[in-house]
Amino acid sequence: MDMAKVLLGRLVGAALATGLLFTLTGCREGGADGAAEGKAVVIAPGGPGEEARTISPEQAARELPDDSPNAADRAYVRNMTEHHRQALAMSALAPDRASADGVKRLAERITAAQRPEIGAMERWAARYPAPAAGAGGHDHAAMPGMATEAQLKELAGAAGPAFDRLFLTLMTAHHEGALKMAGEALASGNNAAVEEMATEVVATQTAEIHRMRSMG
Repeated sequence: MDMAKVLLGRLVGAALATGLLFTLTGCREGGADGAAEGKAVVIAPGGPGEEARTISPEQAARELPDDSPNAADRAYVRNMTEHHRQALAMSALAPDRASADGVKRLAERITAAQRPEIGAMERWAARYPAPAAGAGGHDHAAMPGMATEAQLKELAGAAGPAFDRLFLTLMTAHHEGALKMAGEALASGNNAAVEEMATEVVATQTAEIHRMRSMG
């Protein structure tokens, strides 16, 4: 997707949602593409080496890129929601079972980051319900990085340094799986909101992987 159009889409979307459209005043003549003096206009970013354009809100709306959710977007949101829920369940064990303060703080950060992300994905899914033909069961256990039932049982039964080691091992693999899923969404998805969520996952969880490896 053309990045200038993506940026234009985000600017216009924010403007239309809040009513914050630029207004030309003073002695300025009508802008490019017919934006008249004193009327609301949108400053559309140009491509590399190109100047920004002044266009009307109506034209900006016509130029919005089509970011309708596709199958990759829907799969990412559906699967990453469950992926995050397992991370929250694992992190919930840390306050009572971890011995290292660093592990406890890491679990707190994971919870603080991923709980709001689940909420954002659930709101997205409500806004873009899957077609009836796409409904059905999904094998969440097969997602990259997911801990098995046996591993979760072992983690729940561990305490002290043994818990710390196993938690870091499982959560590192869990995060690596999330990066793979986010990368697939960024490569194959079409929706701007999903792109932003996946990009945030990449940034946050890459940093946490480095932190866990330094602790292990």
